[in-house]
Amino acid sequence: MKGILLAGGSGTRLYPITRVVSKQLVPVFDKPMVYYPLSTLMLAGLREILIITTPHDQASFRALLDDGSQWGLRLSYAVQEKPEGIAQALLIAEDFLARNPCMLVLGDNIFFGRGLTELLGEVAGLEQGARIFAYRVEDPSAYGVVSLDADSRPRDIVEKPVRPQSPWVVTGLYAYDARAPELVAKLTPSARGELEISDLNRAYLDAGALSVTKLGRGFTWLDTGTHESLLEASTFVRAVEQRQGLKIACVEEIAFRMGFIDAGALATLARDLAGSRYGKYLAQIADEGPAA
Repeated sequence: MKGILLAGGSGTRLYPITRVVSKQLVPVFDKPMVYYPLSTLMLAGLREILIITTPHDQASFRALLDDGSQWGLRLSYAVQEKPEGIAQALLIAEDFLARNPCMLVLGDNIFFGRGLTELLGEVAGLEQGARIFAYRVEDPSAYGVVSLDADSRPRDIVEKPVRPQSPWVVTGLYAYDARAPELVAKLTPSARGELEISDLNRAYLDAGALSVTKLGRGFTWLDTGTHESLLEASTFVRAVEQRQGLKIACVEEIAFRMGFIDAGALATLARDLAGSRYGKYLAQIADEGPAA
């Protein structure tokens, strides 16, 4: 399975912050926003990842992430010329995927919780069908809502319903088999001119090939697309990190603990960031070892 990280869009809801910088490059507490979805793909065990950006932001992402080899990854880059829908990412990524299944994550989504690594690792083994991740919210009307039967199987997906039939909403994390680009190519753009991810999910649902993973108690999902949610996410990360003394979405640490790099490589990364609290944290993790 390969990974796709969609970091396109103009981020208009975060203006004026995002007038000159990509939304996915603004900080969420102590690290760039893009580190959080990237860490999600890494926790799934994925090492070949395509970063999709706007044309004018790609150089900044390359400067930050490089080719990923410092973390044991193989990062590639592609451009979404216009924000024409989340599902368009699968068309852009078609050559990169080369008929492999994939996990797609949105660049402004944060996932956190005990057991997340094991859950993502299980989904990374998907070969047939599609899997979406659902999260319970107080006001589902602002999201794509998935209705479930008594066995948590999906019955319907409705985008931003006036009267939601379920408290479970579709998050910005999806897993698809090799057919996904082919199915997206058959979709009709919506009234707003976009290839909707809900339509792709519905195509799998209609074929009886869609399953749902519920992120219940103990999991946190944050969408950082507004000023309020960006502040909420930063406050959450700060509280957890300062309470536990452990970092969320530290890509260097994840690469080490997943076995992508060794302690020597982590120590080198720490020296490159010497003088910062982040660099000192990496040095501490390298000294403690992977089992700490």
